[in-house]
Amino acid sequence: MYDASMVNSVRVFYDELAESYHLIFADWPGSMRRQAAALDRLIGSALGAGPHTILDGACGIGTQAIGLALLGHQVHATDISSKAVARAEREATARNALLTFGVADLRSLASTVDGEFDVVVACDNALPHLLSDDDLQLAIDNMAAKLRPDGLFLASIRDYDRLVQERPQGEGPRVFDDIRGRRIAFQVWDWSDDGSRYSLHQFIVRQEGAGWQTEHFRTEYRALLPGELVTALRHAGFALAGIHWHEPEESGYFQPIVTARRSRESTVDSRQL
Repeated sequence: MYDASMVNSVRVFYDELAESYHLIFADWPGSMRRQAAALDRLIGSALGAGPHTILDGACGIGTQAIGLALLGHQVHATDISSKAVARAEREATARNALLTFGVADLRSLASTVDGEFDVVVACDNALPHLLSDDDLQLAIDNMAAKLRPDGLFLASIRDYDRLVQERPQGEGPRVFDDIRGRRIAFQVWDWSDDGSRYSLHQFIVRQEGAGWQTEHFRTEYRALLPGELVTALRHAGFALAGIHWHEPEESGYFQPIVTARRSRESTVDSRQL
């Protein structure tokens, strides 16, 4: 049984942020292209030339899913936030990107998404929303259940080995100028006493004439250490030898990425979840 309060908290955060999410990027379409290119290189190095079938289980407004579809992959994109998915559908249509969408929780993918995929991804620090070890394991098990034998698991998280030592008070500010005027995006992080969690406050401040308008969005993250994620992957049947970390300087992606593959013998039966 998973934590229903976490479901509601994360859903509300992304529902409220959906229409403004692109504003935290200097150039969201450009970021979409760059992130997709980096992920495509990793997928290709593991599985060979595509196109591949990909399940993006934390698609948000489509930052990775749309970019991967535009590169020719067959993508099904899901998210816990129906409003983020609706925004992603509109953005895909505007770009003539061919992919399918659904609303789903990472912890119930096995029962809510049909079929198996060559690749299952959850990028942009999605897994640290799973605050308990049980919820994290349930999500990893469900993602693994959607992989074909010898398929590729791929996720990105922040560099929490460093962050738990430094406990920064936030990120930014970043100032952007475009045809609609100036905006400032920054985050404030409130850490728990033991450094295992933090509340993230996302602020977007937009210039409107002589004044400014401020939007504020709040969510909770765990400081998910790489070793904790590796443990969950091993419990899901991924052999240690098949788990690899790819740092930004190597991958070209903006966060550390973990990839994992399982043997055919360790394939999870989705009927067991």
